[in-house]
Amino acid sequence: MTTRSTELLRVVHRSPGVTRADAARLLGVGTGAATELVTKLSRAELLIQGPAAPSGARGRPTTVLLPHPDGPLVLAVAITHETWRVEAVQLGGTCAAEVEGRHAGAAWPQVRSAVRGAIGELRRQYGPRLRATGVSVPGTVSRDLRLDAVGAGWHDVDLTTLCPDTDVFVAGNDATLAATAESRRGAATDASVALHLRIESGLGGAVVEDGRPVIGARGAAGEFGHMPFGDPAVRCPCGARGCWGIAVDGQALARLLDEPAPLDSFSYARRVLASAARSAEPELSAVRTVAATLGRGIAGLVNGLDADLVTLGGLGADLLAAVPAEIGAAYRDGLMSIHRESPPPIVPAALGDHGPIAGAAEEAWSALLPRLA
Repeated sequence: MTTRSTELLRVVHRSPGVTRADAARLLGVGTGAATELVTKLSRAELLIQGPAAPSGARGRPTTVLLPHPDGPLVLAVAITHETWRVEAVQLGGTCAAEVEGRHAGAAWPQVRSAVRGAIGELRRQYGPRLRATGVSVPGTVSRDLRLDAVGAGWHDVDLTTLCPDTDVFVAGNDATLAATAESRRGAATDASVALHLRIESGLGGAVVEDGRPVIGARGAAGEFGHMPFGDPAVRCPCGARGCWGIAVDGQALARLLDEPAPLDSFSYARRVLASAARSAEPELSAVRTVAATLGRGIAGLVNGLDADLVTLGGLGADLLAAVPAEIGAAYRDGLMSIHRESPPPIVPAALGDHGPIAGAAEEAWSALLPRLA
């Protein structure tokens, strides 16, 4: 495929329903060249043309570009500490089908078996249309696609065994992929340097600069939850003391409430937040304490990274909705004076809990588009 063909597919992927005229302008080509590209991609069952919604204006009807209904799909997989989900995703990001389940902290072989079963189910449905796989996981992913998820007890896992016979396979940390999705389709599309933080069982995130996440030399960038912003008396499963992540998640809420460590940290935290919303004490006090710790840490990262926007996903978004004043006050108090006059906004992630799997799909499509014939 020519570079222009790939670029046109990227335009339609980014903005399904874009007009043919707008696509031509974005590519810097004339009407004739655009028509030739669209015809070629339509014959390859990659795009279709359709009429735009009536505008009431006179003149010839506008033609829009859409993914072909029989075109290629990617598999997007999201595995958390408690659940898994597999989606078949078409060009443009729309989910065509999904299979999901819970694993309740199972050993990796059990999780792998369940996910492979779901992949097999979608393959029976879509066959050769499934052309690539993207995987989101709750841990660090090395450049050779091996996972280390301390909280789940999954170490040195070969992620390629989830889908060993796919030609295109990509994988990444859930928070990093959520950050990618927010920058391409969510709340951070207009940010030049976006900081995304996601709290589930611990805290992770990513810095995305001009649409590209910083992944680090070993694929471990964004482990902000292991910065020493927490209580130095508390040891993290990673081996360090005072990690920020265990000061802002369900484990932190349980300690503050003098309750046993929950097996299901994320669900536990959301139950505590629900109680706090009814002004229940001491739940509300615990939530406020965690929120202040979150705000101070965000200030430290903004001071160090000079981000122009902060997006919060998972429990972070829940805390922002429940006690915004506590997060905001601690955030402003921790900012350097150069940031205080116009502090970078803190906003909830637009994609919510769907962010990691949306990011997995985005990375799979990014890898696949240059290979489509």
